[in-house]
Amino acid sequence: MRRLLYTLIALAALLVLAALGLVALNLRGEDPLPETPAAFTSTPALVERGRYLALAGNCAGCHTARGGAPYAGGIGIATPFGTVFASNLTPHEEAGIGRWSPAHFWRALHNGRSKDGRLLYPAFPYPSFTHITREDSDAIYAYLRTVPAAATPNAPHRLRFPYDTQAALAVWRALFFTPGTFTPDASKTAEWNRGAYLVEGLGHCIACHGTRNVLGATEEKLGLGGGLIPVENWYAPSLSSKHEAGVSDWDTQHVVALLKTGTSPRGSVMGPMADVVYGSTQHLSDADLQAMAVFLKQLPESSPKRDASASPARRDAGVMARGAKIYDQQCAYCHGDAGQGAQGAYPPLAGNRAVLMDSPANLVQVLRHGGFLPATAGNPRPYGMPPFGHVLDDDGIATVLTYIRGAWGNDAPAVSRAQILRPS
Repeated sequence: MRRLLYTLIALAALLVLAALGLVALNLRGEDPLPETPAAFTSTPALVERGRYLALAGNCAGCHTARGGAPYAGGIGIATPFGTVFASNLTPHEEAGIGRWSPAHFWRALHNGRSKDGRLLYPAFPYPSFTHITREDSDAIYAYLRTVPAAATPNAPHRLRFPYDTQAALAVWRALFFTPGTFTPDASKTAEWNRGAYLVEGLGHCIACHGTRNVLGATEEKLGLGGGLIPVENWYAPSLSSKHEAGVSDWDTQHVVALLKTGTSPRGSVMGPMADVVYGSTQHLSDADLQAMAVFLKQLPESSPKRDASASPARRDAGVMARGAKIYDQQCAYCHGDAGQGAQGAYPPLAGNRAVLMDSPANLVQVLRHGGFLPATAGNPRPYGMPPFGHVLDDDGIATVLTYIRGAWGNDAPAVSRAQILRPS
């Protein structure tokens, strides 16, 4: 009995130490809030700066529901663990952040903690926003104080157990989150550092273009190496590989054009990135877009996932013949008999790196649901691709994509029916 008692005491002590360690890890980098909030003085210039920064961070993309009041929240963000609902950021005192101080707002961005001390879910990308400066946080706060107050209540998250508990979130944060600051690289130019700040912090590009582990945390060591966006089944291609979406060999002006208009001589955007261009990057200054382009062009090149020197893939002649027939009936009118496309209207499919990527996920999405460029000031009436999900079944989609990825000199792996059902 005595040995059992000692064992229980030791286990209890270990549990207490583990709990204390968990609390300490979740409080690292966090300054205590002042007992009496300091007076906050806003100016029109600060508000305008905050409006611009909110656009750069694409805050409305999650916090403004279609047809709803600006920044009133309500959008459900689907995750593998359930649905997280974006909160109300208007100055409404009950439903919004009207009773928040600038310090509360800064703590949410920097530490991922709400006004009442609750830990926030990383669907709100505070692992990136932690790099935002206090000055920029205060500017965004000043701007949000000026938007019309909306009484839209915050919807409760719908997450499965145990992901709906603060304890599970504390463990996740202890493992995967450390508050940080943006530290300029003295060996780089001011322009490069500005681009790094926008891409890695405010723009939170890694939230889509990063690889995630089984618990939903981005693999920081892999950087912007690409990854499948959970639930949405769009693949955000690697920004560090010229075989996917890397721009190291692009002219800077073409990178700027892509971010500003959604299209350039070297490529165009669809899917979630079209939403980013529409709601965020098209509104940025040319100087900031130039800085982002400079940073992206200098990302270290990652190795291609496939060996370009490997022998051409073997293809089933019957599948290729059936795919050619579908292509002739459904695709050739716009994309050309030889996949050459039409300049300024329909992209070429021959040699198109979006076609040749290992993952066919985006091709499946575009073929099934259609694909549309964003309407921007520089490209107000973009061409789009209609959906074919009502015309082609899963086998038909797999067959025509296999043909496209193996015709006209293309040499990408065939697409299976299993990949249509579960893109990879």
